[in-house]
Amino acid sequence: MAPESQIPTTGLLKRRFAVRLALFYSAVFAVSGTHLPFFPVWLKAIGIDATWIGIIIALPPLTRLTTLPYATAFAEKRHAIRAAMTISVFATAAGFAALGMQQQPLALLVTYGLTCVMWTPITPLTDAYALRGVARYRFDYGPVRLWGSAAFAAGSLACGYLVDNIAARELIWVIVAAAMVAALASLLLQPLDDIRRKTADARPTTRLLRDGGFWAIIVSAALIQGSHAAYYAFSAIDWRAHDLGGLTIAGLWTLGVIAEIFVFALSPRFSLHPSSLMAIGGASAVVRWIVTAQEPSLAVLAIVQLGHGLTFGLTIVGTMNLLARRVPSHQIARGQGYYAACSGLVGATTSIVSGAIYARIGDGLYYVMAVMAGAGALVIWSARHRLKPHPQSEESGG
Repeated sequence: MAPESQIPTTGLLKRRFAVRLALFYSAVFAVSGTHLPFFPVWLKAIGIDATWIGIIIALPPLTRLTTLPYATAFAEKRHAIRAAMTISVFATAAGFAALGMQQQPLALLVTYGLTCVMWTPITPLTDAYALRGVARYRFDYGPVRLWGSAAFAAGSLACGYLVDNIAARELIWVIVAAAMVAALASLLLQPLDDIRRKTADARPTTRLLRDGGFWAIIVSAALIQGSHAAYYAFSAIDWRAHDLGGLTIAGLWTLGVIAEIFVFALSPRFSLHPSSLMAIGGASAVVRWIVTAQEPSLAVLAIVQLGHGLTFGLTIVGTMNLLARRVPSHQIARGQGYYAACSGLVGATTSIVSGAIYARIGDGLYYVMAVMAGAGALVIWSARHRLKPHPQSEESGG
């Protein structure tokens, strides 16, 4: 028999799982931090015109609406969430490398589309894997997830620095390098308990899409997070029009990320029910967007930006905790897929509509976002009494 000192304790396994998951979150979000702001810059640098760029950039939300739910459901059915994460991130790195060797718009469209099919399921699969770990090891989601936000900011800043020091045509290889780091990080992820045995004798659970409580969670989250569409699409444009410099704009965005990280770090201390956290996030968004619509001074705007920790961070913490309570472990990947698809639909629609509204009323668009966030807060608040742990979720012992 091995000496007791050589037997890994539950605490050691818990720490190992959390550290490796945090590393993977960091690597994955670093890819997003380099890809989202600078992929269009690369497309323009290789001579792709604005029309084709718009078409190509539309592919990620399209795959979130179409192939992503099937990918997460397939991984769950095969009891292979961790394997699917590894395959997806390696395929993503290969896809970005293939993009770097393309020059023609149609070839780029097809290659990027295939890459997005593999890329967009990674975050929902990672969240599903994380929530199973939360149930298995009883640790808090927020302090692990905050490393993703920090890495996103770091990736964006690092790539922003490189933009001024390398040819824009080479940016794709920065994205490829980040994706390869994520692929290698996936090899460190620990396997979780195989739940096939645990669920084999369980009575069939209600289908998620027939569960009103589940719908309340994902619709509320989609509305609150979707209300950020105007901020993501037009804040930099609007602030530039009000004579704010690029460094100031970057600083305002960074304030939001710092607040988000702060909320994730403190989340283990929150004692309110997750539905209340989501409702607070939605109500905070109402205030944030109304103040933003007033064209506030820079000092007030800086304070408002700190509200991102509530409007985005607190909403995420509440959503993930509710999904962990509501969705059975053997359906968590499927639940994440439906959540991502719902958020993608609302977010894409809001982004398209926001463009037309902004062209007509400018900053008045933020009033529309406030109404949207308020609707999300009302949805989750009205459903709070029904959002108890699912009879066969991990928390209920099922």
